[in-house]
Amino acid sequence: QVQLVESGGGLVQAGGSLRLSCAPSGGILDSIAMGWFRQAPGKEREFVAAITWHGGSTTYADSVKGRFTISREFAKSTVYLEMSRLDPEDTATYYCAAKTELRVGLTGEDKYDYWGQGTQVTVSS
Repeated sequence: QVQLVESGGGLVQAGGSLRLSCAPSGGILDSIAMGWFRQAPGKEREFVAAITWHGGSTTYADSVKGRFTISREFAKSTVYLEMSRLDPEDTATYYCAAKTELRVGLTGEDKYDYWGQGTQVTVSS
């Protein structure tokens, strides 16, 4: 069973940076796209960023544009989320997701087929 494994979360001060990583474990995924979502306490999970695996096209939530960058590394089958100028509002559990079936759209949770367990990001003020 293929699973997605996130890493790189932690505690950082406001204005700081973190890089999250996500890679499949237990097999290979033929991904069409990879995405990052986050869920803050008491809130619904929301879209953060996505990248098409082969074309490299990216999409971002308005709240992170200009601060977060999503990228992928073919050799390691890994997707990254570089987060800078972090704000306490960015505190959440961050989830990686893989889209392997053809569905229109990249920002909805229902477009993705595999999910990681999440990694916690806490931004202190």
